[in-house]
Formats: sequence, C-alpha cells, structure tokens
Amino acid sequence: MKKLRLIHILFLLISSSISAQINLRNSIENVSYEKPVEYEIAGITIQGITNLDKNAIITLSGLTVGDKIMIPGEEISKAITKLWAQNLFADIQIQVSKILGTNIFLDIILEELPRLSKFGFKGGSKSEVEKIREKVELVRGKIVNDNLINNTKHVVKEYFTEKGFLNTNVSITQIRDTAEVANVILEINIDKGEKIKISEINFEGATKFKIKKLKRQLKDTKEKSFFRIFKTSKFLDEAFETDLQSIVALYNEKGYRDARIVKKEIVNVSDKLISINLTIEEGLQYRFRDISWLGNTKYDSDYLDQLLGINSGDIYDQKMMNDRLQMSMSGTDISSLYMDDGYLFFNIDPIEILAEKDSIDFEIRIYEGKQATINKVSVTGNTKTNEHVIMREIRTKPGELFRRSDIIRSQEEINRLNYFNPQTLGVTPKPDPQTGNVDIEYTVEEKPSDQIELQGGWGAGRVVGTFGLTFNNFSLRNFFNKETWSPLPSGDGQRISLRASSNGSFFQNYSFSFTEPWLGGNKPNSLSFTIYQSIQNYSTPTVENRMDITGVNLGLGKRLRWPDDYFSTNQSISFQQYKLTNRQLVPGFSNGTSKNITFKSVISRSSIFDPIFPKAGSQFTLTGHFTPPYSLFNDKDYGSMELAEKYEWLEYFKVKFSSTWYTNPFANLVIKANSEFGFLNSYNKDVGLPPFERFYVGGDGLTGFAMDGREVIGLRGYANQTVSQHLTAGGSIYSKYYLEMRYPLSLDPSATVYATAFAEAGNAWDSFDKFNPFEVKRSLGFGIRIFMPMFGLLGVDFGHGYDPLEGATEKSGWQTHFSIGQQF
Repeated sequence: MKKLRLIHILFLLISSSISAQINLRNSIENVSYEKPVEYEIAGITIQGITNLDKNAIITLSGLTVGDKIMIPGEEISKAITKLWAQNLFADIQIQVSKILGTNIFLDIILEELPRLSKFGFKGGSKSEVEKIREKVELVRGKIVNDNLINNTKHVVKEYFTEKGFLNTNVSITQIRDTAEVANVILEINIDKGEKIKISEINFEGATKFKIKKLKRQLKDTKEKSFFRIFKTSKFLDEAFETDLQSIVALYNEKGYRDARIVKKEIVNVSDKLISINLTIEEGLQYRFRDISWLGNTKYDSDYLDQLLGINSGDIYDQKMMNDRLQMSMSGTDISSLYMDDGYLFFNIDPIEILAEKDSIDFEIRIYEGKQATINKVSVTGNTKTNEHVIMREIRTKPGELFRRSDIIRSQEEINRLNYFNPQTLGVTPKPDPQTGNVDIEYTVEEKPSDQIELQGGWGAGRVVGTFGLTFNNFSLRNFFNKETWSPLPSGDGQRISLRASSNGSFFQNYSFSFTEPWLGGNKPNSLSFTIYQSIQNYSTPTVENRMDITGVNLGLGKRLRWPDDYFSTNQSISFQQYKLTNRQLVPGFSNGTSKNITFKSVISRSSIFDPIFPKAGSQFTLTGHFTPPYSLFNDKDYGSMELAEKYEWLEYFKVKFSSTWYTNPFANLVIKANSEFGFLNSYNKDVGLPPFERFYVGGDGLTGFAMDGREVIGLRGYANQTVSQHLTAGGSIYSKYYLEMRYPLSLDPSATVYATAFAEAGNAWDSFDKFNPFEVKRSLGFGIRIFMPMFGLLGVDFGHGYDPLEGATEKSGWQTHFSIGQQF
C-alpha cells in the first residue's frame, strides 16, 4: 500500500511540471488516489478562445458528454495530449467545475497561440525580399507556432544558401500588435554574410584519371577563376553531392565498380573562400568474362550475344550493359527487340554469378511471356481536336501485335500536329496478363494553335504592314453548324490562312489558302489550294507605273512508305500572271503581260517532330519547278524577238536542295546545321532566263510582299537583299550555309523562349561560270526567339557581316534583323 501511495505522489509531481493542469476542486477535495472513482461526464465547457469553434475543440479532446471516466485516471491526461498535438494553444487546463453524485462537469480553459497580423524584413535587398515573400507561407491570420517560425527560418536560409551565402543567420522576433492584442508582428532579421566561393578543389588517391577530367565531372561545383563566365564558383551543397556521384559514375563506366569517395573535407580559407579536399579509393578495374543466357527461346544466344556487343575481356560497365539490355535511346537494345515483336510481358534480369579477381561472369535471365495483342486504343484530354484527327496519326491499331516502336512513332506524329503540349503528352499501356491483351491510352493536353500575324516589313524602300489570320485546326464540315463556332468551327485538322499586306496606295497584297491534310479521311494525302493578288502602283497623275500579279496554286501531297515512312512528296501546278505597265524589271521589258504555268515537285524526308524547339532529327528537301518548254515546240526565232513577246509565256526550270540537322550534345543545348543551294536555268539559250523567280540574298528573309515572284534568301549580318544587289534582276544561283546553337530559356508551350548564336555564309551569282561555293559573305551573331501560339515565332538577331559587299570597301558590320513567323 505504501508503494502504491508513493507511485501516486510521483505521478502528481510529474503532472505538475507541465503547463497544462488538471485542477480538481470544491466537491472533490477528499478524492482518494488509492481508490479512483468512476464518473459520467455531464457537461463540458470551453473558456479562453475567440477564433476557434468550441464544439470542434471538444471533439479534438476526445471527451464526450456521457462518457465514463475515472478520477483520478488517464482520460484527462489523454485529452490534454490531444489538444497539445493541434499546435494551437500556449496553455491548456482541464478543471472540474462541479460534481453532482456520479455526474462530473468539466471546464477546458485554453490560451490561444497568437495569430499573424503582418510581417517584415530587416536585411537583404529589395529584390531578395520580394522573392522570399513569394516563398514563405506567411498570411494574415495564420497561427504563430514553433513550426511556422522554424519553417520560415528554413525557407529564408535555404534561399540564400542556394545563392552561395552559406553562413546566413536568420532570427525572428515576435512583437505584440498593439492594435490587435491577440496578434503579433513578425520581424525577420537576415544576416546573409559573405558569398562563399571555392578557391580550389584537391584530389587525393586519384591515379587513373587526370585531375582536369575529374574536375569536369563537377558540373555545378567549380573553382574560382577570372575566365569563368557561364558557371559560377559558389558552393551549393545539394549540387555538390550530385557532382560527387558523377565522379563515381565516371569510375564505374571505366570498370572501377568499387570506386568510392572515402573522405570529403571542406576547409574555410577565409570569410569568403573555401577549399574542397576529396579522397578517392579507386579499387580494381574489372572486366567482363563469361556472359550466358537463360530462358531465351525466340532468339538464340549467338544472336543475342551479337546484339549485346560485349566480349570477354571488355572493360566492365554496368551502365553500358543496362543500356544495351533495356534502355537504349536508339531502340537497338534487347528489350526493344522483344517489345517490337509483341512481347509486352517480357522481362530481362542480368545476374552476377561470379566475381573472381578482376573478372565478372553474368547470367542474363529472360522471361519472354506470350505476345500481347492490342485490344483497345483510346485518347483522353482532347477538348478541341476531334478524336479521328488524333487516331489517324496513331500507329497502334486494335488486333495488331504490341510494338514499342509504334508507340514512340505515334507520340512523334501526334506531336508533329502541333496541337498539343509536348511536355505532357503521355501513353499508358494497360496490359491484361490473363488474356494476353493490352489497352493503350494516349493522354494529350490541348494548346493554342491558331495564329495572328502582325508584321512590319521593308520592301521596295517602304514600310509594309501585314495582318494575317491562320487557323491550323479548322473544321470545314462544321462550317454551317453555328454551335461549333468558337470563334470558328475547329477540330478537324484543316488549315485556313488569310493574309493582307499594304503600305498604302503603292502596294496591296491579298492571299487565301486552304489545306486538307487527309483528303477523303482514309489516307494521309493532302490537298492544298492558294489564290493571291498583288498590286504595285507607283503611278503619278501623268504617268501610269504599276505591276499586277495574280496567282493560283493547287497541290497534292502524299506520305511515302519507301525508302522509309519519313519520306513525303508533293506535286502542285500553279498559274501566275504578271502585268507590267511602264514598270521596268530588266532593260527593255517594261510593258506587257507574262504568264507562268509551273509544275512543282517536292520530295522530302523529315524526322523532326517538334516544330517549335526540335532537339534531334533531320530534314532533306529537293524541290523542282518546271514550266512547259514552249520554245522547243515552235519555230519562233527567240533570238530576234522583243522581250515583251519572249516573256509572254515564261519558260524555265528551277531546282533547290536544302538539308538541316539537329543534334543535342548535352543538357538542353541544341546545334542546328543547315546548307542549301538553288539555281534557275533555261531550256533555250535564246530565250534566256526570265526576269522573275530570281534569288535575292541578304537580310532577315522577310520580303514585305512578293515583288516580282522573287525568292528572298535571308543572310544575317547584311542588309536586306544587298548581297545580290549588284546582279541585274537578282541571282540565278545561290548557296548558303549556317551553324546555330540554341539554348531554351523557357519551354512553356504558352511562351517558348530560346537564345541563339550563329555563324552564316552565303552568296548569289548570275551564272554557273561564276559560281564558287567558297566565295561567300560571312557573318556571326546572336539573337533570341519567342514562340507564342497566337502570334507564331517572333525574333530579333544581331549579326555582324565580316565581308564587304560587291563594289564596297568596308565590311557590312552590325545589322539588326527582326523575324516574324519564319526560321532561318
């Protein structure tokens, strides 16, 4: 009994040490702790709160009217613990207000934690404070507790740590708000200290690689250097840990699979500098020895050995083995071999069965499973584009075997439509091992694809304004269904473009085009139609001087399956009429009408699927323009004919070839390489070249309007069309080459932004005799591009021409170029 009494006394002493109290008074002064008494809760009251719901607090406490509790007992202590856990109170007491027989009435007395009325900063610049305000989760009325204080300190300190201020100190002072007694003002005091940079990085135990190569693995941990521009030398702890893993990965790839960093030491050199000392344990260099296969029945082991490409004695590289087994970006791995033949349930597992000295034996275990058949293909997320437009681009068809390459190609084709956000495009296979079937669900997110063109260009010595509307996802079949107009009927993948240009009374140009990419709806055969009218009027009250151009074009395109399904062809026929009235293009021809009937044939191969910011792929295009050779079918003497008669029916042939490559050497850096070449020639020397369809080289590539059927070739670093200005009526042959580096600043589909740096070269000539592909005008420069769905691609470039124009003595120098809607 004495022991029991002692335990009760100790319990009371411990309970009194906390701020919450159980206060039993009045009717229970003679409570015996040796004999607890059971009571029924008859009532619960709450005191001391103004901002919280009383019923909710009673619920949180776990006490309920009608409950049976023991006094003394653990129920009251548990209630206090539960209320403390809410982190809402500065003090908690539960008192007994009265006892009537076996009924007990409880009074929960609380002191609320203060709430935040406002907060401010001391220390840090204005811009730093604004950025921290966006990060901290401080809002008026929020309860100020230890968690809030600690989290705020952490966010502020982390912000400055990421900026290289490793010794930042943050303290928070609570000031009672005199206007609102229950609230406090938080004063966040910041002492960010000095920015810490790395003076040197030292390696110990590294003998297998040069120190420079090891330092190159530290992508975001660099030594301080006067010449360092693109990477700072500030120390970031998280980036440092990632960089250390890169060093170990380098060793692993060269067979040192036991390599590890056994010691990392950061030494304070001064208040602003630290040095890093790394000790590496390299270990042995391992090699592959015997590799055997288990479970393969579809393909024999010799064939799999050949595809794996690892021989006995090759340096051990686990990453390389994994890539060749199941993660090759080129799709030449073992897993792709099976997955492209329907083996969706395929699994491959390389097991290390023996490591002896510096050699390792592997057994590669394969579970082939049975071939999976596609059951159902569905699309979700298309709120504007009709499902059949997406489904016709998808290569995975119900009833066919599952093939991973078909899924990848389907994603590429959907992305090429340019209707959806490429960052969120997803595919979810839903296999059923019991039936051997698989459902495939494609997930898309619509993005704006229609465009408004507002352009200011320069042509014929005047400023030209252009307004255009392009609807890239139009629906002709719903044109008469008013319910589908938003603002026009859309969703069937057709393209309509309206464009008007003018500089007032001197020039006007109007064009309309329509494209149906799937004529008939069953095959990817496209139909395109264009009509345009151009008026150039330089007349005076006494002399009429003008040129009118009317044109119409009808084209048919087709996707090819040979040599592969990246090829396509387009055939078109066009008619143009040029009517000149006292408007001289070449000496001797200023009045008359020229008609131009042209057959155009294009064959191209394109593996570029991201039209906005491609990172990989190539495009090759061969284009030929051919008019009928009228002079070969009549007996007219073209040598003595007047130019107006000679050019009544234009005859010529024009050929162009262009090639473009995109490569992604690392991270998001993209390199674009391009070369192009074109020439214009005649069937009959007596007829000669027409005064139209010539090449004009130089500038931003914007014509402002189609002056005379000319083809403008951009060359940054030189003023518009000046490279070919010494040639009468333009060049009949040209070549151009350029290399461009691109780096994205934002890949958000609503506003894609990337910076460029370029080197270009090009020129134009008037005959093959003078053509020299190495006699070019060179330039270097940089620029920026912004793609907004409603306005297309906008850009500005600053190019420096390094060569003088023909007849000039000074270099072209710096030129500013604006681009709207076109790529260089």
